[in-house]
Amino acid sequence: MTIADVVGVEQRGAVAHVTFNRPDALNALDMALASTLDQTLARLAVDETVGAIVLTGAGRAFMAGGDVREFAQTLDGPAAARSTYFSRLIDHAHGAVERVWRMPKPVIAAINGPVAGFGIGLAAACDFSIAVENAGFSLAYCHLGATPDGGATLMLPHLCGLKQASALVMLGDRFGAAEAHRLGIVNQVVAADALANTVDALSQRLADGPLGTHAATKALLRGPLTAAFLAQLQAEKDQFTARANGAEFAEGLRAFLGKRKPDFTSRPDLTSQDSRFILTNES
Repeated sequence: MTIADVVGVEQRGAVAHVTFNRPDALNALDMALASTLDQTLARLAVDETVGAIVLTGAGRAFMAGGDVREFAQTLDGPAAARSTYFSRLIDHAHGAVERVWRMPKPVIAAINGPVAGFGIGLAAACDFSIAVENAGFSLAYCHLGATPDGGATLMLPHLCGLKQASALVMLGDRFGAAEAHRLGIVNQVVAADALANTVDALSQRLADGPLGTHAATKALLRGPLTAAFLAQLQAEKDQFTARANGAEFAEGLRAFLGKRKPDFTSRPDLTSQDSRFILTNES
């Protein structure tokens, strides 16, 4: 598989179907997928033959968060190289989310299976999200000693409320599609064999509609949040890259690879970075 193959694009009439194509890795986000998705959405945003976009995953998952195995390859290298890697990765990933947010065309997340981490932020940024009833959701950043990305720290409080969002990201428990619907993360839950027809009907309805009006309406709906959303993407990048060199993140990655529960009890990261962040935001 070449880098270009990690994102498939099929245009059916005025609807572009974009597929994350790393099924053996549950479509986990690595550098190749992040950069190719960013480039693909940039192209589709200005393609006048496209009136609506559908995002989905190949195989049995939508997107299983970040590629922890690729992340772990940075552990034994110099801190500067690790910071550079995560800075580049998040630039591409957040570039894709920002394109979904800003583009004038409606974007639908067709959640065909498990979705975690960045995948939830991406789906939350879409205009519509439809999930199969057996899809599992997880914001397991805390289990890796990492902070959320993809705009999740703005969108989840907006969609679910602050206390619900706090529980989702600070506990990292799995939840189902019905709960995601109750929380407002998805619009609709359907049987697995109904997903394709449901998404096709919605995307075609949008693509056949008044595209200029849709664009203006999307801009109005998102306008009050746009500046905050873009600022939050930057804040998320800053926190994630800072913590990527911390002991908690290293322990989280090693625990994941070792299939064990991480041990964060030594509290090694409660010194400089966290307190500076809190004090900065309180001042």
